[in-house]
Amino acid sequence: MCIQVKYVMDVLRQNEAHEQLPVIRLEIDYELVTLHDAMQTNDKVEIIKSKERLESLRQRWLNLKAIE
Repeated sequence: MCIQVKYVMDVLRQNEAHEQLPVIRLEIDYELVTLHDAMQTNDKVEIIKSKERLESLRQRWLNLKAIE
């Protein structure tokens, strides 16, 4: 019985990861545009913030890809 529950939980995690990846991809695209705009205006604070958000999104992406 325990093995079946583990299998179901694994499948649910994979489905959730599969659904979240396109959302994270859109967030990354948006953040890249934000970074580009900040670079165009030489806004150093926004550049740093954007890079930090991109790093966070990258980590989430990698974690979800590992589950998928």
